Amino acid sequence: MSSHDQRQGWNYGAPFYLMQGIGLAGLFVFPFDGTAALLVFLTYTVRMFGITAGFHRYFSHRGFKTGRIFQFILAFLGSATAQRGVIWWSGHHMDHHRLSDTDKDVHSPKKGLMWAHMLWMLAPENHGTEDKRIRAWRHSPEIIWIDRNWIVAPVTLAVGLLLSGGLAWVYWGFFFSTLLTWHGTFSINSLAHIWGQRRYKTKDTSRNNFWLALITLGEGWHNNHHHYASTANNGFFWWEVDISYMVLRVLAFFGVVWDLRTPPRWVLEGKRRRSDRTPTALLKPPVATPEGQSLPAHTPASVVVES
Repeated sequence: MSSHDQRQGWNYGAPFYLMQGIGLAGLFVFPFDGTAALLVFLTYTVRMFGITAGFHRYFSHRGFKTGRIFQFILAFLGSATAQRGVIWWSGHHMDHHRLSDTDKDVHSPKKGLMWAHMLWMLAPENHGTEDKRIRAWRHSPEIIWIDRNWIVAPVTLAVGLLLSGGLAWVYWGFFFSTLLTWHGTFSINSLAHIWGQRRYKTKDTSRNNFWLALITLGEGWHNNHHHYASTANNGFFWWEVDISYMVLRVLAFFGVVWDLRTPPRWVLEGKRRRSDRTPTALLKPPVATPEGQSLPAHTPASVVVES
């Protein structure tokens, strides 16, 4: 057993396990039909996009730019998955890249598969958010608000489903869908570090996995991502299905997002240029412009995070 603290705080552990229980028990109570299938599909894919495109590619890695309204929508959608606050989530993810698969990595599979998959979130030492990360968002107080009040998003979804279709809708569209969203997201921390192929030689155990990419809208190209993190796409080649990036391309066509970063040729070829390296911790969050748009603070055109 590794030396990390595997105690679990009941303030997070009890609701977490209760959700798991309801998500499984409801299978024997509520019949699965066409409406249930549609609810699960919609609430899963839309909220997973909030995680992949929002929490991950935008808030963690600045892979594209957008305005403050859509920035908040992404934060709200990601928060609706009940994976805690956006600043907490992105902060821990950036630490993962900086310390990936070392003793200080909070969710390395080297500490145990289930620890990497989900138990790390319940450990008391991982509950907090560093003050410096919160201060960095002082120009977007609405993001600090949704980070601190992330529970508002999943409750809003659950109440909306209850009013629209009753308990069956709440079960399929919230409880069961949330369970799928959790384990889909968690699989990248666990399975994507032990199952798949390694195109690039990185300092971690990240792997590319087609099946994980399908269920996570493109996050399964994890070795690509650890080789070069600050992109809007994780699938670097045309045959690597990346649904999140496809949606971002459509949104870019309509001007909702812009400046989608993609890896340059030297990255695709597996080369490294140390002069272009910028630690993830140095990336600053978007700041509000006088026109009310949100633009990332200046960073080099090519940003590589290799841990």
